[in-house]
Amino acid sequence: LGIPGLKASLLEEFGVRLLTYDLPGFGESDPYPYRNLESSASDMLFLANALGVSDKFWVVGYSTGSVHAWAALRYIPGRLAGAAMFAPMVNPYDSLMNRGERYGTWEKWTRKRKFMYFLARRFPKFLSYFYRQSFLSGKHGQIDQWLALTLGRRVSDFLHYELSKDRALIEDPIYEEFWQRDVEESIRQGNAKPFVEEAVLQVSNWGFSLADLKLQKKQRGKGILNLIKFFLSGSEEEYTGFLGPIHIWQGMDDKVVPPSMTDFVHRVLPSAAVHKLPYEGHFTYLYFCDECHRQIFTTLFGTPQGPLPVNNTIEVEQTPLDDIQVQEDASTQDDFKTD
Repeated sequence: LGIPGLKASLLEEFGVRLLTYDLPGFGESDPYPYRNLESSASDMLFLANALGVSDKFWVVGYSTGSVHAWAALRYIPGRLAGAAMFAPMVNPYDSLMNRGERYGTWEKWTRKRKFMYFLARRFPKFLSYFYRQSFLSGKHGQIDQWLALTLGRRVSDFLHYELSKDRALIEDPIYEEFWQRDVEESIRQGNAKPFVEEAVLQVSNWGFSLADLKLQKKQRGKGILNLIKFFLSGSEEEYTGFLGPIHIWQGMDDKVVPPSMTDFVHRVLPSAAVHKLPYEGHFTYLYFCDECHRQIFTTLFGTPQGPLPVNNTIEVEQTPLDDIQVQEDASTQDDFKTD
C-alpha cells in the first residue's frame, strides 16, 4: 500500500526515504510457509541492511499491517528510531483486554467479520474458500464488501444529507482505481495461502505481549549478592521495552479498528502519544490527504530538513515492479529513513 497519495515532493521536503515491500507470498515476493512475527521483523532488518540503511529508521504500521510494526518494536528495537501507527490492530482475543475494551471492539464489527476471525483462530483452512470468493475471484468490488466492513451509511441532520467520510472516500473514482490496482498486484501469484497466513498471525499467539514493549526498569536479581554487585559496579538503571517514541493516529469514527482498541493500547503503553481524530474514519486521514501527510511528517520529524544528500542515494537493481508507483505496492508495512 505505501501511503496512498503521498507526494514525492513532500518526501524531499522532509528529507525522508520511504521504503515499502511486499510481504511473503504477495506481489512478487517469494512465499515463506514457516514465517512468524519474529521472521517478519528479521525481514525488515535484512531489507534495511541490503539497502544500506545503517542508521535507525522509523517503522510504520497501518490497520492489520500493524502486527508487523509491533513485531519490529519487540524483536529489533535497537534499529528503530520510532514507530508511527495508524488505526493499529491488535489481537482481538488479547487476554489483557478488559471487558469494556473487548465489547467496544467486537460490537462494531459485522457478523461476517466476526465469523472470519473465528475461522482464522479455529479453522483457518476454511478461509481459503472465502478468499477465493473475494480477492481471488477476479472481481474487485468495494473494499467494504470484500472485507466485511461497516463504513457507515447515509446519515442526516436538520439541514442536509451526507455520507460518512470513509464511505465517501471509497466511492471516489481515484480510490476505486487505486483499490483495483492494489488488489491485482497483491494476488498476482493466485494463491490464497498468504492471505490465510496473515489472518492467522493476527489472531494467534504473537509470541509476545504489548506489555513487553512498555518502558520499565529492568528488575535486578534477588538476594544480597546481586544487591552488592549492583552498588559496587556503579551501574545505572537498565530499562526494558521500546525506548523510542510511538505515535498513534486514531479516527474516532473508525468502524474497522474501533477507538476502543487504541484505548486498550494506550492503557498498556501509556507512553505512546495518541492523536485522536474527530470525524475521521479508517481510511480518510491516511489516504489521499496532502494536509494530513504534512501534519504526520511534521509531528514525526519537526521542521523540514530538505532533500537527502545525493551521495546517500542507494542504487538498486531495476525490476519490472520498480516502475510501479508506491501506491501500487501490495505491502502492509512501510519504513521511514531520515538523516
